[in-house]
Amino acid sequence: MVSVFTYIILMERKKAVMNIKQLYVSDWLVKYSTKDFEEMFTYDADDLGMRLEGENIVLKCWSPFAAQMELNIYLSGEENSINVERIQMVRREKGIWQIALEASGYLNKYYDFTIVFENIPKNGSKAEVTACDPYARAVGVNGKKAMFIDLTETNPEGWDTDRNPNQSMAWNDMVIYELHIRDLSADLKSGIKNRGKFLGLIENGTYITDGMEKFKTGLDHIKDLGITHLHLLPFYDYGSIDESQSYDENKYNWGYDPVNYNVPEGSYSTNPYDGDVRIRELKQTICQLHQNGISVVMDVVYNHTYNEEFCFNKMVPGYFYRIGADGVLSNGSECGNDTASERSMVRKYIVDSVLYWAKEYHIDGFRFDLLGLLDTETMQEIRKGLDNIRPNILIYGEGWKLQTVLTKKNMVLATQEHVSEMDRVAMFSDNLRDAIKGSVFEETEKGYISGNQDCVEAIKISLMGLPEWADYPEQVINYTSCHDNYTLFDKIALCNKEIDMEERIRQNKLAIAIVMLSQGIPLLHAGEELLRTKMNQQGEFVSDSVRDGDDVNSIKWETLLQPEYQNVYRYYKGLTAFRKNTRVLHMTDPAEIRKAYLFAETGNELVICFKAVRNDEIMIVVFNADEKTVEINLNALFVKEEKLNGIFEGKKYQCYINEQAADCKPVSATIYDENDCTVEVQAQSCMVLKNIQF
Repeated sequence: MVSVFTYIILMERKKAVMNIKQLYVSDWLVKYSTKDFEEMFTYDADDLGMRLEGENIVLKCWSPFAAQMELNIYLSGEENSINVERIQMVRREKGIWQIALEASGYLNKYYDFTIVFENIPKNGSKAEVTACDPYARAVGVNGKKAMFIDLTETNPEGWDTDRNPNQSMAWNDMVIYELHIRDLSADLKSGIKNRGKFLGLIENGTYITDGMEKFKTGLDHIKDLGITHLHLLPFYDYGSIDESQSYDENKYNWGYDPVNYNVPEGSYSTNPYDGDVRIRELKQTICQLHQNGISVVMDVVYNHTYNEEFCFNKMVPGYFYRIGADGVLSNGSECGNDTASERSMVRKYIVDSVLYWAKEYHIDGFRFDLLGLLDTETMQEIRKGLDNIRPNILIYGEGWKLQTVLTKKNMVLATQEHVSEMDRVAMFSDNLRDAIKGSVFEETEKGYISGNQDCVEAIKISLMGLPEWADYPEQVINYTSCHDNYTLFDKIALCNKEIDMEERIRQNKLAIAIVMLSQGIPLLHAGEELLRTKMNQQGEFVSDSVRDGDDVNSIKWETLLQPEYQNVYRYYKGLTAFRKNTRVLHMTDPAEIRKAYLFAETGNELVICFKAVRNDEIMIVVFNADEKTVEINLNALFVKEEKLNGIFEGKKYQCYINEQAADCKPVSATIYDENDCTVEVQAQSCMVLKNIQF
């Protein structure tokens, strides 16, 4: 006997609404999230999209309310290409539509679907919609048509043995560098030939010169800096750039507008018209980065899509998004259409997509945009799936708490406050970010580096990698700036309009010293080591440069010809080297950290002084955010603390970081001991001593 609900579902399939505005106020929309619907239509197999099976291509897609589906074949992937063949697809269980084709006759051809929905409620008519394959692995120009492809033919030389060079690295040993692909090579003075392309990331031997000395640019610059992980802003196929147009300095976007989740972006390839070129070039890029010791992190955006014309939404109208009882799309993302990750087939799509990138492209980590809009169950499935592929794949994201309309009860969102409910997921720390430089939402608000003593306690807590929402430092991404909001240097300028260039540089160096000397995972914004600024032609600082051109966004390599910029770059490089070579900065046990750290009262609210001990290694750190130099007798200061009585007795220390330099080797010949332990810490600077008897 057919249940009442089953009968309703079957009838609704015949009445599926294609007019989006009509659909969103339809009462059957709520059934998508019910247990009965999911039992009837959840498809568990790992074979959606196109697969090569022997001599055949097998194509499957999910559209449970479709009355009819046709496969359209094209000879090219251009938007206006002519349909050369139409083939009826066959309906299977769970809402699956399927067809098998001889591979020899269809490989490298393009396709899309025509879906027919009958008996639209408003007038009882028939509606047709054309959609790309949501599981497309390759597409033509601008991603309108999918491509039948043999992915093994896109693998570069050495792909079979390609591995993450930092596979065994602990998370808090990593140093992440966040970069937009185009920004590295867009500047004409970069010396990079493949401007704005995947291949521009892997050109060796590029430099800028003042006629006497050469300064590395591009990949060589990144390697020299010492980072371990390259976080690339979205490079799946996105909608805001017209791939059919030649390179244009003013046609720019960060890429947080997904169209085809499982395909590389065509504007980063040398030929967006041929579906396999972008795949070949991305794999070649990843392989070369690995060979240069750099792991690759992919920025992913599963919390919203470019628009409601997303192919999944066309095939199952309204299913992919969170829609309120009033028929309005939820907009916690401020992008117009929050993804309903809590629904079984949306969750499956997200999980399948992440695992596909990890397997097919050897991605080493994933940064989730607006992670707090996804649910914890989805993230747990992703974690489990990635662990089955390769251990230690990095996951982190923005755990901000945002307002969204969930379609199921008792769902938990993946926000900072719920980080402990997920296995090995890290989150950006706005605690440290805002304490260092002031709130990103108040452009003139000052942070610790600009003399705001109210931020001191937040700095201390973050130095131990234990903000109130985190259980372990591996859950914490420490940073001062990223692609969003003002760059660090611009924020300093806006907060301190009265200060000169020298003082701005001092504050910049103090900021990064705090990040690199904190427990957790440090992340650098590309170009920050070159005092990156984003200024438009009107001389205004640009906060969110998402659509500004290369003139605003590109890394300005010419700045390396100036001595003060060279000094800042060496300082960042030295801090990275120091961090890598200082064991006390890589602790994981909160109890050990709390026992190892002791903060001393200096009598100056803007001076933070602490020691940290791990086994036989002792590090003493002084941060001075005051506008004047401070003199501190470390022995006298620490004798006040019973636990530190005699810290200098029989021990010798050297300086590894001061206002001018940072390194994994001492930057000064001075040796400090119990008879000489007074240090001068310059205004708005950091000093770090480490014992030399261990």
